[in-house]
Amino acid sequence: MEYYIIYKPYLVLSQFSAVEGKQTLADYFDVPKDVYPVGRLDFDSEGLLILTNDKQLNNRLLNPLFAHEREYWVQVDGAVTKEAIEQMQKGVSINIDGKQYRTKPCTASLFLEPPIVPERNLPIRFRKEIPAPWVQLVLKEGKNRQVRKMTASVGFPTLRLIRHRIEKLAIESIQPGKMISINQKDIYKLLFNQF
Repeated sequence: MEYYIIYKPYLVLSQFSAVEGKQTLADYFDVPKDVYPVGRLDFDSEGLLILTNDKQLNNRLLNPLFAHEREYWVQVDGAVTKEAIEQMQKGVSINIDGKQYRTKPCTASLFLEPPIVPERNLPIRFRKEIPAPWVQLVLKEGKNRQVRKMTASVGFPTLRLIRHRIEKLAIESIQPGKMISINQKDIYKLLFNQF
């Protein structure tokens, strides 16, 4: 079995098959043909993605029955309020496939100092009079564009979104477009507390 941790760059599709006019994982990573991403990160999101050919790991991470923590670092537009943080913690209503969905309670907090993150190719727009603070969100679910919909629903649109960790597996020192190989024992220990 093969296991890789990658930092998916901004404006890259979470797939290896070519799409005209868009970058894909194949533009950055060379892995065996049977290795695929577990889940996905949106084109305009960045951060931790696992690549593997381990179907059991894939099922454990994608099946909603096995709720697991995903930590996101989110830069938002505007001086985010304590009320907005509390609303996201309790759960907010978002639109999923045309239906209203209430998000599950989560952990949300405001970074007191901006986290140290890699420079982004195409930085966020800078407006001197409007702050762009960072929020940490830890979810145990993963609906389509959920984090962006959550911050927008409380009045603070997402400017930049980085998945920092899944369970105990984090992208601490990995730079965008870089990959590290990991063995089965280590990845299962970090993700499922096994071995």
